[in-house]
Amino acid sequence: MSGVDLITFGCRLNTYESEVMRREAGKAGLNNAVIVNTCAVTGEAVRQAKQAIRRARRDNPHARIIVTGCAAQTEAGTFAAMDEVDAVLGNEEKLTSESYRKLPDFGVSAEEKIRVNDIMSVKNTAPQMVDAIEGRARAFVQVQNGCDHRCTFCIIPYGRGNSRSVPMGAVVEQVRRLVGNGYREVVITGVDATSYGADLPGTPTLGLLARTILNQVPDLERLRLSSIDSIEADEHLMQLIADEQRFMPYLHLSLQHGDDMILKRMKRRHLRDEAVAFCDEVRGLRPGIALGADLIAGFPTETDAMFENALSLVDECGLAFLHVFPFSPREGTPAARMPQLDRGLIKTRAAELRKKGNAAHRMHLEAMVGTDQKILVEREGLGRTENFTLVSLDGGKPGVIVPAIISGHDGDRLIAGSADKKTAPQAA
Repeated sequence: MSGVDLITFGCRLNTYESEVMRREAGKAGLNNAVIVNTCAVTGEAVRQAKQAIRRARRDNPHARIIVTGCAAQTEAGTFAAMDEVDAVLGNEEKLTSESYRKLPDFGVSAEEKIRVNDIMSVKNTAPQMVDAIEGRARAFVQVQNGCDHRCTFCIIPYGRGNSRSVPMGAVVEQVRRLVGNGYREVVITGVDATSYGADLPGTPTLGLLARTILNQVPDLERLRLSSIDSIEADEHLMQLIADEQRFMPYLHLSLQHGDDMILKRMKRRHLRDEAVAFCDEVRGLRPGIALGADLIAGFPTETDAMFENALSLVDECGLAFLHVFPFSPREGTPAARMPQLDRGLIKTRAAELRKKGNAAHRMHLEAMVGTDQKILVEREGLGRTENFTLVSLDGGKPGVIVPAIISGHDGDRLIAGSADKKTAPQAA
């Protein structure tokens, strides 16, 4: 092989950072290499990363294999011990060209492969200017990294460090550049995006940042949030939902469960009634808004009744999109030391929760049949509505927004008629 191949797991922030890594590795002149950007959210994510590393070595016997990302940050020794791996970079190190210039030699010991610092010592998040996202119709902009909260199930703060924000001016400039390069939609992303600004002078909020972006970049047609913690939603954000049509009507919520006792044992900062009230409020502010959520099945001590509260939350919150995670104990977290449920039961409950989510999604699709929609084309024949629903359509070039009438659905996505050919130029 020649050049650098990137294999990315996990969140949208990782997708964004992989573009930064591609650029920085190129600056360093790295060649004949595979970089694996890992995720640590679940044990399954770590297993998949190891599998990808072994496959990459089989396919590229002479390439340098570099492992980075959250799993590499939290389990550096595990990856360094793999014969297939030549270097392990931490989440901070992966973003600088210097790291790729100073990779360890081939054949060194496991300890010498590791280039991982103490992520908790990192105090700032530098703005990473990315002019394009390879293969993407929408662009992602990182505004925040790390997390100050310590949910009992979550390993991510130990992979990302404490919360730190990118100054508003740098964010606005990044969005302006992306729009200038042809992007119609920008997605604000971060590990705990709704904590944005607490560490900046004047403590701006995520909602104020979004309002500032839309005011100062008038050519931006769509602004979207990747994920939020509903308990941290500020008044500026709620006002945007109510009155700004360029702010997209879709929110993905970090809810995690629907039972108050489990939420307390998770060390979440909201209760069930607060989650339901938030969903009711935003639906009142923006009719037609779609809501998604992360939910965990099989958390330690979860009884049948507690699980039923998780299931019923889907209807009470009106959730249309679910990300369901079977609970996975992560070494070093308090939840890993709690009484565990049988793995078979966890899988059964996760399957039941996914079934509930699929039924809710189908109802959402049915409600949209016959409506007029503006669809951002992601690739030929496929796009998304403003409320992030996937649509099959005829025609349309990636990166353009086309009007269409929804004629039906196939249980997974909407079906639209022919795209309007009179569209703006393709995004860069």
